[in-house]
Amino acid sequence: MGIQNYQEEIAKKVLSLKHELISQKTEARSHKNVPIQHLQNWREDIITIYSASIAEDLDTTYERLEEWGNKAVHTLVNANLSIEVALDEVRDYRNLIGKILMQESKEYDLTIEQFYNMISNFNSVVDRAVQWLSTSYTESYFKRIYAAEATALELSIPIIKVTEVVGVLPLIGDIDTQRAQELMEKALIKSSEYALEHLVIDLSSVAIIDTMVAGHIFKVVDALKISGVNSILTGIRPEVAQTMVHLGIDFSHLHISSTLRSALKAIY
Repeated sequence: MGIQNYQEEIAKKVLSLKHELISQKTEARSHKNVPIQHLQNWREDIITIYSASIAEDLDTTYERLEEWGNKAVHTLVNANLSIEVALDEVRDYRNLIGKILMQESKEYDLTIEQFYNMISNFNSVVDRAVQWLSTSYTESYFKRIYAAEATALELSIPIIKVTEVVGVLPLIGDIDTQRAQELMEKALIKSSEYALEHLVIDLSSVAIIDTMVAGHIFKVVDALKISGVNSILTGIRPEVAQTMVHLGIDFSHLHISSTLRSALKAIY
């Protein structure tokens, strides 16, 4: 019997022990907060992939592995589960199936070279699984974080249309470079979309205004002015006003009002 035939027989042997291997793993390790059906599916798939890798070429196995990895990562990220859950499965089945390969190699009296080639391919597949899962999980997780940050940023710069031509932009919290850029884009786009003539920018919830923040606000006001929108700043807190004076920030060319109500009265 040729080496390819031996490998195919060993692959069938591993596959025939699928349910036994799953039972062994279930008894040996349980992951909290992971639905048992998810683990069951992962285990069946990874055993099938590992067994197939014994007899088929690596490129074909890598394709199977990527498909399995996509499902595994998708489940992990959506369920907010640790990457360790998937990596535990991959590593544990390396050990369980590796023992079977060693036993079967003895049964078929494979040479050291034949066993080495078979186990090398098998380990290559396992290593690829670990690498692919780690990279894919990190990318998927950060995409989700960036999406959440973008949503939070969008919600933190709401422009409210109070009349046909007047809008209010209440700013809350600190203004950094990224948020300032979003502020300018949002102010220009929404003012045009709503056909606003006046935009009241309320700063009552902005705790700190330094030269950088002031510079960003100037840019927004200037950009709006070029677009034909009159800007009015309201709600500058006493401590913030004091800081602005100490910093020498010049707001004299801007329209400023003490409250939102007085700003709206001034417009009409």
